Amino acid sequence: MKKVFLGFCFLLSTYAFSANLHYSLIKKESGKEGSTLLIVGGIHGDEPGGYFAPMLLSRYYKIESGNLWIVPNLNFDSIVKNSRGINGDMNRKFAKIETKDKDFDTVSEVKKLILNPKVDLTLNLHDGQGFYRDKNIDKNFNQKAWGQATIIDQQQIPNAKYGNLADIATKVNQETNVGLIEDVHEFNVKNTNTKTQDKAMQQSLTFFSIQNNKPAFAIETSKNITNLSQKVFYQLKTIEKFMNVMNIKYSRSFDLTEENIKKLLHDEGMLEIPPTKIMLDLSTLKPYIKFFPMSKDKLVYSSNNPLIAVVKEKDEYKIMNGNILVSTLKPDFIEFEHSLNEVGLLIDGKKTTAKIGSLISAKNSFQIDPINGYRINIIGFSKQGVVSEGGIKVEPKDFVKTYAIDKDETTYMVHYYKDKKFCGMINIKFEDEKKSKK
Repeated sequence: MKKVFLGFCFLLSTYAFSANLHYSLIKKESGKEGSTLLIVGGIHGDEPGGYFAPMLLSRYYKIESGNLWIVPNLNFDSIVKNSRGINGDMNRKFAKIETKDKDFDTVSEVKKLILNPKVDLTLNLHDGQGFYRDKNIDKNFNQKAWGQATIIDQQQIPNAKYGNLADIATKVNQETNVGLIEDVHEFNVKNTNTKTQDKAMQQSLTFFSIQNNKPAFAIETSKNITNLSQKVFYQLKTIEKFMNVMNIKYSRSFDLTEENIKKLLHDEGMLEIPPTKIMLDLSTLKPYIKFFPMSKDKLVYSSNNPLIAVVKEKDEYKIMNGNILVSTLKPDFIEFEHSLNEVGLLIDGKKTTAKIGSLISAKNSFQIDPINGYRINIIGFSKQGVVSEGGIKVEPKDFVKTYAIDKDETTYMVHYYKDKKFCGMINIKFEDEKKSKK
């Protein structure tokens, strides 16, 4: 299933158990005339710099003139399995691909996207081995390396907008190389001279684009750089330089530093399961959660992070952020009932209401309003002889902490049932009063 999105939004995915994941297309359009830059990330699933950078682009950048189209997760199934390509190398299928190839639809669709008349330039994002240099220095710094390079297939495309490939790449690199984290991280232009010298690259996405008179570059950060935040820093810095060349005006909600990127990468976003109205903060989620209510037939979810996937493995569900395992859900399969939308409760003695699926903060206590005909189950709390746990004042000391759903062991689920059917839940988070005052 594919969805097209405009700006910042939740990305809806639906699949029955092991069905294939599909890439997202996120269009950030200013509504003003200008060039359109297409970003393609994740064509190789084991190159995280190439897909976490466009994820941050989709979440934290605003386009003020011109347009930015982002595919952050092209080879999504390979990304979640941290594989270069579970169906072979997708970047070697753009010259010829058989209809029976499992990548056929994806490759065909991204070809059409590249050839869209509105797209002026395409960037294909990668992590490459070593550090490219135009002279052989040692095993890591040499002409065969791909890392820290802007890749072009030829010097220029005559009569094409942004067709002066070598000049643009040189200008971008000169600007990217200002303020490097380490001097050895400098970018250089690598011309593969694809048409005459590189048969493998003749099958690639960028060469397909160039053969159709559409400018394209590859950005390769080095696999030898082990910090993901550093690779993403260089990817974003380079992308911004291309946007400057194309006169695409943008703003972002953070200063572009490696430290800030590290913080943003730790914000894994929210996961919402619309039919059950369950909302989870992935940044705080425990690595393993038991008794998670789920439907047997299908899973529908949404996230403000396009790299989030929920994948069934045996009798459990893995929540993936790209190639990173966020949490594992042990499902409690149950029939659902959707009559509840809002519930009442006392938070620290004050009466309030909450929508089903909400995350509610408390300091000292909470008490769930009883609802006639519904059973309330506060996970991690029990009182002998009580069937429904509404109307009971509950404090942090009353919980078995292993039932908390967050790493700090402060957030607990409250389940609602009608007969034996699950009606939804709210999450209650106990906040440290001292911390909340800071």
